Amino acid sequence: MHSIWRRIAAVMASSLTCIVVVTATACAESSVTAQTVIAISGIVTGNVQKVGFRAMIQKQAIRYNLAGSARNESDQSVRFVLQGPKDRVDQALDTIREGTRNSSNVKVSVSPATVAPDAKTFTVFGWTSVSRAIAHPYDLVFDLRQDNTTLSKHEAKAVWLRICEGTVQGDDVGKCGKDKNDQ
Repeated sequence: MHSIWRRIAAVMASSLTCIVVVTATACAESSVTAQTVIAISGIVTGNVQKVGFRAMIQKQAIRYNLAGSARNESDQSVRFVLQGPKDRVDQALDTIREGTRNSSNVKVSVSPATVAPDAKTFTVFGWTSVSRAIAHPYDLVFDLRQDNTTLSKHEAKAVWLRICEGTVQGDDVGKCGKDKNDQ
């Protein structure tokens, strides 16, 4: 009789283990869906080149820990992609729609894009700066933070400056913090 009770207890214990594992998996899945990751593609028109627009977009990506890219187009527009939690993408878009101090007639159009599960960076392609006298194009790459925190505007700018200073070469070294349009 004792062996029957041991077998029943063993079966019940293994059943409880399965239930606990299933419950833990369900909880983990629900916390992931709480932060829905989206991707958008955007085009900005107006006076948006040579006014710090791509750097501003990258600072938003740094602030909200978003993946993606930004590049100038030959038609004088700026094309960008943002990917991350929907609320953070929306916050970045609000600032992008405001433009930079020197931009004007800013119009932003966005459309859904495909989420790239392996995206871990935000890159500004071919960045130059008239206000810093940097004419050689550089790709400025921000690696997403593991802690996925949101930074202040000041902290995001400091991270951007470190990226710039770590990327530029030759005569451009030391120019990243010398933006005559910054206040």
